[in-house]
Amino acid sequence: MDEKVYKTIGSTGAANLALGICVLVTGIVSGILLIINGARLLKSKSKILL
Repeated sequence: MDEKVYKTIGSTGAANLALGICVLVTGIVSGILLIINGARLLKSKSKILL
């Protein structure tokens, strides 16, 4: 019985670790894309008429 609980806890921990890594990578990539797009907007700021 204890071995079954241990395996369940182990697989849950592995799944949480994988999900955390995916969230971290997604956050970093989206941050980089936001910085790049902001730099493009600042670069073309003189061309935009409001």
